[in-house]
Amino acid sequence: MVLDRRAAGLLLHPTSLPGPYGIGDVGPAAHGFVDWLTEAGLSIWQVLPLGPTSFGDSPYQCFSAFAGNPLLVSPDLLVAEGLLTQEDIAPPAFPLAVDYGWVIVWKTDLLRRAHARFAAGGFHSLADRYAAFRNRPDVAYWLDDYALFMACKDAHHGQPWNTWEPALRAFQRDAVEAARAAHAPNIEYHRFAQFLFFDQWERLRAACRERGITIIGDAPIYVAFDSADTWAHQDLFLIGRDGNPTVVAGVPPDYFSETGQLWGNPIYDWKRMARDDYAWWMARLRSTLALVDVIRLDHFRGFFGYWAVPFGAPTAETGKWVKGPGQKFFASIRKQLGDLPIIAEDLGDITEDVVEGRKKLGLPGMKVLQFAWSPVATDPVVTDPNSGFLPYQHDPNQVVYTGTHDNDTTLGWWQNTSTPAERLTMQAYLATDGSAPHWDLMRAAFGSVANTAVVPVQDLLGLGSEARMNYPGRAEGNWCWRLAEGQLNRQHAQAIRGLALLYGRAANPPEKAVPVPPKKPKY
Repeated sequence: MVLDRRAAGLLLHPTSLPGPYGIGDVGPAAHGFVDWLTEAGLSIWQVLPLGPTSFGDSPYQCFSAFAGNPLLVSPDLLVAEGLLTQEDIAPPAFPLAVDYGWVIVWKTDLLRRAHARFAAGGFHSLADRYAAFRNRPDVAYWLDDYALFMACKDAHHGQPWNTWEPALRAFQRDAVEAARAAHAPNIEYHRFAQFLFFDQWERLRAACRERGITIIGDAPIYVAFDSADTWAHQDLFLIGRDGNPTVVAGVPPDYFSETGQLWGNPIYDWKRMARDDYAWWMARLRSTLALVDVIRLDHFRGFFGYWAVPFGAPTAETGKWVKGPGQKFFASIRKQLGDLPIIAEDLGDITEDVVEGRKKLGLPGMKVLQFAWSPVATDPVVTDPNSGFLPYQHDPNQVVYTGTHDNDTTLGWWQNTSTPAERLTMQAYLATDGSAPHWDLMRAAFGSVANTAVVPVQDLLGLGSEARMNYPGRAEGNWCWRLAEGQLNRQHAQAIRGLALLYGRAANPPEKAVPVPPKKPKY
């Protein structure tokens, strides 16, 4: 298992990297971040799902569970390939935060220009790499259906697939083949855009391998309804003959929302999937591990029991728990793929069968320190002994976080969300005055017995709620935060390296290193 030794890293999605093109990408800034991680003594880079985003720009609602996001393609690397010129990529005055509407239009135009130049010929080495990409078995499984899906969406002005003409909506063979012929040039463009993403990502991953940096990726349990996966494999989902789902996914009322979270994703027909030994899932896991080293399996709880909400319900409150495939599914994974490097995202309403299931599988779970400080009712500075998030409750086979992409930043949580009792409890437990709560939680995470510690980059920088990545249950205004050029600097690298050395998490520490108390960077 990759996570069986003490290590640490940062959570930073590539869209949040700095640069002049309105959105982070996998080009020079990403390679610079890998260099920064090395200087900081860190060996883990955690990212969010890398797929092509759809409604709400969420990486958890993608047009494909297999494809990459073309918005992450680097214009600079396209110039280096000769596919674009410096004049082509001269950017408009983008704001610092990601304005997806503006970025999508501008970057799609760039990618279509690059494809037109490639199609004109003369790129022999690139053509060989493209052919090799298309012939990869893990790519061939999904690429043509995805490219056709995107071309059909273009032809239907972005409308979801269940509004298309009946035969095409039903993925009938004659209608599908006719669409392949009618949209052949656009299908080829979407194939090529995928090649560009995977080609550039593989170069970035190779740079991580050279420096001993593990990439933790993210696999959402569900796929988007308006996706190539659902359209091309309707028999694998609980979808009616009219093309609408019969039930959709979500979670009941919880810490994040009083009415629950209505995700709206279609739910798998697990009985049908079992008949071919979960072949779609096996292909998906193989494809994901071609991109990353470790998979954070989102909503692990849903494999044992999931919240099913009737289609059309206004909130998730009317859902019910339904038994999932459980150990049978994971036994099939082990039989076909072996012991995979998986982190079980086991947050939220977790029942005993989920806890026992994770332990039986030997998968590391997650601990979030922002959740640790609820005191007992009778004393505001006595910790709740039932809180498994407290550092003394951790065990080595876990991943500890200060917070995640779904939480406020630690400073924002401290200032805006935490209760007075939580603040008192945390201050008493960590023997701190609370003047730098983000640093306090970073130190607690690095000092934990959990083998792996991951910190959102916003916490290292000491940023407030303005830097929050996502508000669960809110459809708009998420996923927009970005680093400014130079915001993450050498001082931050030295500070976090000090923590990593002090708590035995530093990658390649110098021989006979004497840990010294790390100094908090000046914000």
